[in-house]
Amino acid sequence: MNQLFNKQASLILLIVLLASCGEQVKLEPLSYDATIVAFGDSLTFGTGSTKGNDYPYVLSELLGMKVINAGIPGNTTADGLERINKVLDKHSPSLVILCLGGNDFLRKRPVEQTRENLNALIEIIKQKQSQVVLISVPKPAIFLDDAELYETIAQQHNIPLLNDTLSELLSDNDLKSDAIHLNDSGYSQLAAAIQNFLIERGAL
Repeated sequence: MNQLFNKQASLILLIVLLASCGEQVKLEPLSYDATIVAFGDSLTFGTGSTKGNDYPYVLSELLGMKVINAGIPGNTTADGLERINKVLDKHSPSLVILCLGGNDFLRKRPVEQTRENLNALIEIIKQKQSQVVLISVPKPAIFLDDAELYETIAQQHNIPLLNDTLSELLSDNDLKSDAIHLNDSGYSQLAAAIQNFLIERGAL
């Protein structure tokens, strides 16, 4: 009897978990004159691309909207915290695309510190009345996979998470300019993936 109860309880829990995984966090629709800020490090800046082929520029062309490139090569999450308020106050974005953490991993910063910094960044962005999309970043490894902390953070703040995309793009040598950066084709595919994600989540 107890075994049957345990099996039934496990099945119910599995159904609940699957249902929750299927739920998609939606975004509020963006107005035609909305400003989007792409906030991050060298992957946002466009290191490895030729002029006009960084992902924020390509995304702006795809959307027909203003997308500010606020990427600074070498930035860690701590660096991002130091400048986020200035960027938000200057541009008053309706949406921030947050892609940070890669340099934390490369410099072996404590995971908990990276998590706390990302949490603080998201809280600040929300306090400024901007929506947030978080992009998962892979940890350095032979076989790239998203760092687990991004999914936890996205769930905690109930924000959309674009996962697997960077890991997949950076796993394809034809889409890379070097070991950790994309090339023009890679950034173009990243921009297209973000566009599709924004449509899927109701922003467009």
